[in-house]
Amino acid sequence: MSKQSNEEADDQRSQYLPETVMPVDDLFTVNFKNNGGKFLYCDTQTELQETFVNVLLENDWFEKEALTNENQFHSLLKDNNIRFVNSKQPVFFVSSCESLIADDGAILFCDRQLKDFKPHEIPDNVIIIAATSQITRTKSDGLREIKRKYSSSLPTNITAINCFKPSANQDFLSYGRSPKNLYLLLLEDL
Repeated sequence: MSKQSNEEADDQRSQYLPETVMPVDDLFTVNFKNNGGKFLYCDTQTELQETFVNVLLENDWFEKEALTNENQFHSLLKDNNIRFVNSKQPVFFVSSCESLIADDGAILFCDRQLKDFKPHEIPDNVIIIAATSQITRTKSDGLREIKRKYSSSLPTNITAINCFKPSANQDFLSYGRSPKNLYLLLLEDL
């Protein structure tokens, strides 16, 4: 189809047809990559573990120190000779998250992952392990999911990170933003 016929088709589209909306998972992927995040899709748990090892190889992070606040990652770190107990100078942070926000490609955390750390206090290198079922369209949807999940005791330190590359023009609007070298290992679970 020529460029002209594409334009004609757009002009002929009825104003009464609903707008085409990008699926939430595609929207997240596009916005996350535009923010500078590195997106790695995994079909199985085995593939996720292999991908984790490949990230370690790519960055020469074997036998280094890491920070994690979640017991579920201890065996993964031990299996790869990564020190994580009483880390003095961690090279990277390994974590899960609460939600993946499609509208702005952000990752939503709470104290379950970050404890009392602020985003600028965690290492600049981050590996997030999440599942496709955690993708939500908006931050409001993510916050509603937190409320549903933790109804009896709401978490603290709820924050979103969406800055994964240094900005060329640092101005007052970017004050306090600490860009992260972020890898997202996304496991298919739907």
